Amino acid sequence: MPFRAHRRPMATDLVRRSDDDAPRAGAAPSRGALLKEEELRAIEGAHPDGITAVQIVDAFTSRGIKFSEASFRKYVQQGLLPRSRRVGRKGKHRGSLGVYPSKTVRRINAVKQLMVDGYTIEEIQGQFLLYIDLVEGVAEHLAELWSRLGGDAAKLDPALRRELEHQLAEARRDGDRLVERLGELTRRFAAPRTDSLRLAGAAGGAEDLL
Repeated sequence: MPFRAHRRPMATDLVRRSDDDAPRAGAAPSRGALLKEEELRAIEGAHPDGITAVQIVDAFTSRGIKFSEASFRKYVQQGLLPRSRRVGRKGKHRGSLGVYPSKTVRRINAVKQLMVDGYTIEEIQGQFLLYIDLVEGVAEHLAELWSRLGGDAAKLDPALRRELEHQLAEARRDGDRLVERLGELTRRFAAPRTDSLRLAGAAGGAEDLL
C-alpha cells in the first residue's frame, strides 16, 4: 500500500494558510500541483551548470504551479535547499550571480509533496537529513547515464540504434519508477523519526515555510 503521512492538515490550517503552496480553504490538498519526473529531468537537463532563483521560480510558475520568490527565500532560510555558488557575469563590472544546483527544483518539488502529505517543518527537515540527498543522487546518476547512452546510440548503425533506443526508453521509464518508489520508501523509513519529533513537542507547521 502507498505510504500515507500520519499528520493530516486540519481545517483551521487550510483557512489560516495564505501562502503559494496552500490549497484553497476547504479544498483537499492536490497532488497534481507538482512537477512530474519527466519535467524535472527536462529542467535539470536544460540547466546542467546550475540554475538561478528566478529560473527556479519560473520552472514552477510557467507550468501553472504557484511558487514565488518569497517562498523560495523561506526554503533557503529553513536550510531545505542546496547551497548556491557565485558565478561571475559576462562583461565588465557586472558582478556575480548566485547559482543553485539543478537538483534544487527537484528538492522544492519534494518539499511540496511532503507539505501535501501534512508534514511539519521539523519533520521535513528530518527527512531531508536522513535520505533525500541519497535519492537525489540516484536520480542524478541515472540522468547522466541516460544522457551518455543516448549520445553513444547516435553513433551506431541505424538498425541497432533503433533497437537500443527503444530499450533505453524502457529503462528510463523503469528508472523513473525506481526514483519514485525510493521516495515513497524513504518517507516510510523516516516515519518513526517524525513520530519521535511529535512526542518531543515539535509542532512547527509547514505553512511557516512560506
